[in-house]
Amino acid sequence: MEMEYREKSKKSYSVIRMTYNITVGLFILGMGALMFLAERLKVTQITDSDPLFRYLFGGICLLYGGFRLYRGIKGEN
Repeated sequence: MEMEYREKSKKSYSVIRMTYNITVGLFILGMGALMFLAERLKVTQITDSDPLFRYLFGGICLLYGGFRLYRGIKGEN
């Protein structure tokens, strides 16, 4: 009985963690895309900052967001 509860609890935690990783990954990927597309989208708060910072931060966001999305889809904790 107790083992059954632990299995169910572990599976529930795994699903929540996967959903969290996918959601955060998509959010961070979106932030990276926003950094690269700020001039086309005319977001003045971002375009007023240093272009080196924008592209460096955008690249890091794309890499980390891709990693989180991959980890969420693959199902690792």
